[in-house]
Amino acid sequence: QVQLVESGGGLVQPGGTLRLSCAASGSIFSLAVMGWYRQPPGEQRELVATITRAGSTTYADSVKGRFTISRNNAKNTVYLQMNSLKPDDTAVYYCTSGLTGPQHWGEGTLVTVSL
Repeated sequence: QVQLVESGGGLVQPGGTLRLSCAASGSIFSLAVMGWYRQPPGEQRELVATITRAGSTTYADSVKGRFTISRNNAKNTVYLQMNSLKPDDTAVYYCTSGLTGPQHWGEGTLVTVSL
């Protein structure tokens, strides 16, 4: 059974930084691709970034150059470093994992970017 536990969300001012972490447990296959999705208030969930076990990454255009996804395979942990945060980044951020995509989801952590 896969468990994903996010941490690191909170309130930050525009231009600030936050680092999200996701501690995962499960088989090597279920953790092959890990990622972050987000759901802004009143909107649909959207992809933020993904990373494979080998370190290949993808990013949404809206976060390229500002967010960095990384993972520590030995610790089964994935991170999302978020810099230059904007009010539009306000959302619940979900950690995901799967063999090829987001098959498993965490409970989410709230990030609020506001003065």
